[in-house]
Amino acid sequence: MKVELIAVGKIKPPFAEAESHYLKMLKPLTPVDVTEVKDDAALARAVIAGKATGGDRPDPGTVVALEAGGRDMTSERWAEWLGKRRHEGKRLTLLIGGPEGLPGEISGMADHRLSLGPQTMAHQLARIVLLEQVFRASKILAGQKYHL
Repeated sequence: MKVELIAVGKIKPPFAEAESHYLKMLKPLTPVDVTEVKDDAALARAVIAGKATGGDRPDPGTVVALEAGGRDMTSERWAEWLGKRRHEGKRLTLLIGGPEGLPGEISGMADHRLSLGPQTMAHQLARIVLLEQVFRASKILAGQKYHL
């Protein structure tokens, strides 16, 4: 299964180091490609291009909006959810908006809406939390310990 995280904005310190760390740990389990876009409009174009026939981006497959109001999950539920996505065999495209979150039009394009919890967090921190949850879920699916 191909996994892509499309995020608004360029990752900056101190978050860049943490992102690199999780991407490295994910590589043997569930490799994640990260695409950074300039703004919400570029994010929408990236998703639409993938959904359009003949778009210049790969088919986005299952599109997931990370946002407040989305479905909350424990690590075990993340593993179950990720396992179902793997079984579907489609590309998985995860979307994280900028400081204001995802606009409604982008949220409306999503097949799933997930939350990283009820608290508000910086969008760059949300990238790290998302990667950490994908890592934990991947370790659970692999039957490995996931506490670091």
